[in-house]
Amino acid sequence: MAGGITDTGELYSPYVGLVYMFNLIVGTGALTMPKAFATAGWLVSLVLLMFLGFMSYMTTTFVVEAMAAANAQLRWKRMEKRKEDDEDEDSSSGVSDTDVLLQDGYERAETRPILSVQRRGSPNIFEITERVEMGQMASMFFNKVGVNLFYFCIIIYLYGDLAIYAAAVPVSLMQVTCSATGNHSCSVGDGTKYNDTDKCWGPIRRIDAYRLYLAAFTLLLGPFTFFNVQKTKYLQIMTSLMRWIAFILMIILALIRISRGQAEGHPSMAQLSGIRNLFGVCVYSFMCQHSLPSLITPISKKKHVNKLVLLDYVLILAFYSLLSFTAIYCFRNDTLMDMYTLNFTNCEIINVAFIRYFLGLFPVFTISTNFPIIAVTLRNNWKTLFHREGGTYPWVVDRIVFPAITLVPPVLVAFCTHDLESLVGITGAYAGNGIQYLIPAFLAYCSRKDTQLVFGSGTVNKHLSPFRHTFWIVFVLIWGFSCFVFVTANIVLSDSKL
Repeated sequence: MAGGITDTGELYSPYVGLVYMFNLIVGTGALTMPKAFATAGWLVSLVLLMFLGFMSYMTTTFVVEAMAAANAQLRWKRMEKRKEDDEDEDSSSGVSDTDVLLQDGYERAETRPILSVQRRGSPNIFEITERVEMGQMASMFFNKVGVNLFYFCIIIYLYGDLAIYAAAVPVSLMQVTCSATGNHSCSVGDGTKYNDTDKCWGPIRRIDAYRLYLAAFTLLLGPFTFFNVQKTKYLQIMTSLMRWIAFILMIILALIRISRGQAEGHPSMAQLSGIRNLFGVCVYSFMCQHSLPSLITPISKKKHVNKLVLLDYVLILAFYSLLSFTAIYCFRNDTLMDMYTLNFTNCEIINVAFIRYFLGLFPVFTISTNFPIIAVTLRNNWKTLFHREGGTYPWVVDRIVFPAITLVPPVLVAFCTHDLESLVGITGAYAGNGIQYLIPAFLAYCSRKDTQLVFGSGTVNKHLSPFRHTFWIVFVLIWGFSCFVFVTANIVLSDSKL
């Protein structure tokens, strides 16, 4: 996630890219969506889900447009560098009487539109062939303040991600193991409400078990923060396969229960008090903008990339709706768990022990593989934020301080709370809002402005967003800032009533 141009990687077809994007977006956030649907009401939830899906698609096209503009500028800089090198060779060969004229002509060329590019009408100037990460685009199109705000937003979002992961794994382990012992066997999803002070095993309370699992999770996966790790292709395939088996199983089991007349859910149409968390969960569940360079660049044919992304969003919207509606009609609102998989660890829902434990422990397997990768990404963003040209970090700062400030805060947050719905809601409503709405809108605006300045007003970006009118950028910015105000006011008002 740190800014920089990296290798494009092996090319793949547009339809493989569609699958990769689907897998990226449909992640942990989807597991908290059924509970958010139930607390906000099915009609409000559906309308908000569709609207936020549309907004996320719009800003995705903004990022693709900015990627194309960044590629064009990188090509132009290389052309100018070659031209400058050629002029240096000519001057060194003895043509000294024209040095001043050549330099003067070059300086004037720097301040006027690139007419030569326009005349050639090169169709490839805006082709996306180099992977330019969002940090690099921010450095190209934003001023110093804008770049720092970008990294601040990314860092806060990654901290939220790690806190969610650090809480989700111990919660799943606590719920499954505490309910698998004593008189509570098979009772996770039966509607029984447990307090953190209830007994788990012998004198050990549930909150104690949670914190023991959190400590074990930190000790096992925390050290990876001090090294470099990356997700291999085979690990990605394994986690994707497990995720799809789990999601399909939950949908089928819920549908079977509904078809047998065993449905217990009677969801309301609207509950305004649940909108705050639903908003954050939906934003978090549509998040992909920060990873678009890695997904879009290797696609072999990008002519219809915006239509491909639209198809992906339609499929994801249908999937989220199916998962959430089957959940809220299958289970009573008060029995839906923050982590939806835990509703299927009840013997009355499924009497096959292997499936119960597979679904109950599913977040443990998938999240455990992602935690070190997100942690290393956050650590690298910290390094990039404080890096100065030509400078290096002392060994202690590089190997100890940066990994420590990456690992400690999210673990402390997870130690203090395991309310996953609130963690996802706050992360999505604040940092997710910035990454999904504000940053793409500013990237689109600044990249358009720079493109006109460098290439002239007649040059058209071949990957220009369908939402090309300035109105849409203003609309996204107003919406993003309004969401900040709404969520903050809602939190303040909710706290004042307590």
